[in-house]
Amino acid sequence: MPITFCSLYSGSNGNSTFVSYGNSSILVDAGRSGSQIEEAMSFIGKDPRDLDGILITHEHHDHIKGAGILARRFHVPVYASAATWQAMPEAVGKIPPELMREFTVGEDFYIGSLGIDSFSTPHDAADPCGFRLWGGNASVSIATDLGYLPAYVFDALEGSHMVLLESNYDPDLLRNNEHYRYMLKQRIFSRKGHLSNMDCANGMIELLNRGTKNFILGHLSGENNTPELAYQTSCTRLELEGIRPGEDVNLSMAWRDRVGTLFTLDS
Repeated sequence: MPITFCSLYSGSNGNSTFVSYGNSSILVDAGRSGSQIEEAMSFIGKDPRDLDGILITHEHHDHIKGAGILARRFHVPVYASAATWQAMPEAVGKIPPELMREFTVGEDFYIGSLGIDSFSTPHDAADPCGFRLWGGNASVSIATDLGYLPAYVFDALEGSHMVLLESNYDPDLLRNNEHYRYMLKQRIFSRKGHLSNMDCANGMIELLNRGTKNFILGHLSGENNTPELAYQTSCTRLELEGIRPGEDVNLSMAWRDRVGTLFTLDS
């Protein structure tokens, strides 16, 4: 029985990822409007009425915008940590109590047949986390919104069959961006901000050594990055280590404005 994985949207203007295994399906984050997420799911032949849950990584608007709408419209439970629930009620709107589910970051749980591992991430939010999702013997992971990659994140991701990893910005584009205030630039550069393209590439090398061969570059900035630049930075860095993209490692892109590839992994 395969596990399926698809980035519906990924970027600073909204994030949502679809994952399913057997009869169970979930979203990780719902950071676009309810109608946009519903349309994206329809594009890959999925129905939000069949969702078993929405997992929330953290309370920032680009990760929760449509969560309340989808919960109310389709009676989908929303899962978040206690601190995240406390931080996001105004943004998600009223969610019926029976649809509010709480988990503790670092503890494992199940949603139907999908196993959920959560792990803390270094980001400027109340209780941010990433997820590793299990279907049988296969696992897929999402690690975005990280200021850096600490050892405990590598440990949590080790051996994942596929990782959606943040490749948020190019440092030169960010430094020279006249639309961003100094404090915002410093936030992005900080250890509770986001990963640069080179940070992502270096992280992939470490994860490749730990058993992962399939990567999706995600959460690209619309002003401080381009898909071509993110991809080329990763390829160049990998090739310096003698790693051949397309042969030793598979690289794909999670798009800001459209649905990505629907991946099917044997479990």
